[in-house]
This record gives sequence, structure tokens and C-alpha cells, in this order.
Amino acid sequence: MTSVLSDTLQSTQIIDGHHEHVTAFAKTHAGGMASAREQAVSLYYAVRDGIRYDPYTIDLSVEGMRASTTLSVGRGWCVPKAVLLVACCRVLGIPAKLGFADVRNHLSSERLRKLMNTDIFFWHGYASILIQGKWIKATPAFNIELCKRFHLKPLDFDGIADSLYHPFDQLGNAHMEYVRYRGEFSDVPLDRISDTLQRCYGPLLS
Repeated sequence: MTSVLSDTLQSTQIIDGHHEHVTAFAKTHAGGMASAREQAVSLYYAVRDGIRYDPYTIDLSVEGMRASTTLSVGRGWCVPKAVLLVACCRVLGIPAKLGFADVRNHLSSERLRKLMNTDIFFWHGYASILIQGKWIKATPAFNIELCKRFHLKPLDFDGIADSLYHPFDQLGNAHMEYVRYRGEFSDVPLDRISDTLQRCYGPLLS
């Protein structure tokens, strides 16, 4: 196994798959599945719908970003939810890493736009999972209840095709637009994320 691939299987301070609660969560939701693809799909839905999406409680500390913390509080914004999915995949021996992009949310609330001073979500996080020799993008951010409430198209994941934000909602309104891809990483580039968000999202973070 190459060192690069090995890095996508290791626990880290933030991607703490070694934490007993993260390990238990991964094995409970996917330990009995026959294939890596089935395991990844099951974990995706467990994180997508088991953890409520919450963009108002951004904690950029190591503790606040940990998979175990997100699991404990039961909510998180896109990056911690992706961290939890990556951690769970690694628990079961599935290589996984974190991907990041800047996205424009055309349907963000007025309250959130005022706090952010923009409709662009910098360093939006998703998981990238190695399944049958191919890296597949998986975005577990919006839980199903949120999608139903705001008429958003739920993001499904089959372990074969990329699961990325829809450009339109269920009513045909413009929704998500990918502005810039920032790359994929074996661990959270926390310093870079913090620098951007501190400069751009002062009111939200305070």
C-alpha cells in the first residue's frame, strides 16, 4: 500500500475513528454489510440523516471539528459531517479523504447571508471515498428533514456516481453553484479553513 493511500486510512486528531463512539457508530450502521460499496452507502445515510445540518454553530477548534464531537452533539455544518463520514469509512478499512469547494447557495436565508456577508460558502466539505478503484464524492450535509422543509432535492448516494449538490431545488429555483474546487486532503487543513473563515465570516463566527 502506498503511503498516500495509507494516509487515507489513518485516524487523526480530528478524524478520530479510534474514538470508541465513532467506532461503534460505524460498525453498528455498516459492519454487517458484505461489500465496501454497501458499507459506504449505509454510512452515508447514517451521517446524512442521523446528524442534523447546522451552519450556525461553527467551532473551528480541534475539539469542535472532531468526528466524535459531531456524533456526540448530533449536529454540525458540512465539514464536521464530512469528517464523521470519512472517519467511519476508515474504521471499516475503506480509504476516504476530505474534499473542499467554494459553493454559492442561491437559497441561503437572509439571516445567514447577513451573518456571512455573502452567499458563498467557502471551504464547503464533502467526503471522497475509494470504492472499486474509483474515488467517489459523497456530500452528507443536508439531512432529509431539512430537504423536505425547504423543498430541496435530497442528495442520494449509491457508491457509484458522485453525490454533489443539485443546481436547482424541487421547485426549479436556482440552488447550489460550484464556484471553485480547493482539492482533496487526507486530513483537515484546519489552519487554511480557519484563516479564510475568520476573514470572511466574522459576524457568523462571533
